[in-house]
Amino acid sequence: MDNQTVIINYGMGNIFSVRKVIERLGFSCKISSSYEDIQKAGRIILPGVGHFGKVMQNLQEAHLIETLQEAVQVKKIPVLGICLGMQLMAAHSEEGDVAGLGWFDANVIKFRINNPSIYKVPHMGWNTLTHEQPDSPTLKNLNIEEGFYFVHSYHIVPNHATDILSHTSYEYLFVSALEKENITGVQFHPEKSHRAGEQLIKNFLKK
Repeated sequence: MDNQTVIINYGMGNIFSVRKVIERLGFSCKISSSYEDIQKAGRIILPGVGHFGKVMQNLQEAHLIETLQEAVQVKKIPVLGICLGMQLMAAHSEEGDVAGLGWFDANVIKFRINNPSIYKVPHMGWNTLTHEQPDSPTLKNLNIEEGFYFVHSYHIVPNHATDILSHTSYEYLFVSALEKENITGVQFHPEKSHRAGEQLIKNFLKK
């Protein structure tokens, strides 16, 4: 294992924006779908833009599911999922009605909005977090007034409250971040979230 962060290239995702932030912070990273790179990684990032079902198909066709399972579940390499990247960590998603990676006992559902004239879907724009694990290193030097940038129509519903890192309110409370052992997922886009986002990425890169 080396200290390099590997951003998984699965044919979709906000890959280059993530790499730009990591390099600006002075850390080394590589965009790759190589088994060897993933197994040697110091950290792994699953970026997030796209359709759940299509991305799972891409991961399957590229033989990346088995590679990621070995790296994350067996070798316990720290991993950060961003937006769709976090949703992929769930057991199942309504988007495409397909199974996910199963790293969290959770399901992904579409927003159940009762007042669509006020709360548009997708949820798009700046919003804040309620920290549920304030002592987590992922949230170090972040405060509840700092906003993060969201763009999503689906959100994750975990079955274990102990996995919840933060909530966010959009008509109702939804889970905006999860964390368990070496696995962290965020529904927002830290790479688009200015100072707060850079701090969160920096926290992850120091794991």
